[in-house]
Amino acid sequence: QMQLVESGGGLVQAGGSLTLSCLATGRAITHYNMGWFRQAPGKEREVVALIRYIDAATYYGDIVQGRFTISRDNAQNTVDLQMNNLEPEDTAVYHCAAGPQFSTKAEHYAYWGQGIQVTVSS
Repeated sequence: QMQLVESGGGLVQAGGSLTLSCLATGRAITHYNMGWFRQAPGKEREVVALIRYIDAATYYGDIVQGRFTISRDNAQNTVDLQMNNLEPEDTAVYHCAAGPQFSTKAEHYAYWGQGIQVTVSS
C-alpha cells in the first residue's frame, strides 16, 4: 500500500503563489504515474497536472496551462505542484494521486491523498 500526504496549502491572494508537496510512504513512486487533481464545492473532480514515471513527461489541464508546474523527486518520494498567478477560480481541495496509467481520468489512479485546501481571495 502507498500512503500519500499533501502539504503546503492555505490562503493566498489572487496573483500570488503556492507550492503543494505530496509525500509518498509505503511504496516508491519510481514506477508510478503521479498527478494532482482538484475538487471545488459543487463541482466534479478535475485533473490539474500529471507527470509520467518513465520519462517525466507532463500534462496540464487547460485551466492551469502556463501557470502551474508539476515535478517529481523519486529519491525523496515526493511530487510538487508549483502554482503561480493564482486566481479565485483555483480555490479547491487539491489531491495527490498515484497510478499505473498516465491518464486524465481519476478512476485510473489507485492511491489518493486526503487532500489539502487552497483558497484564493480576490
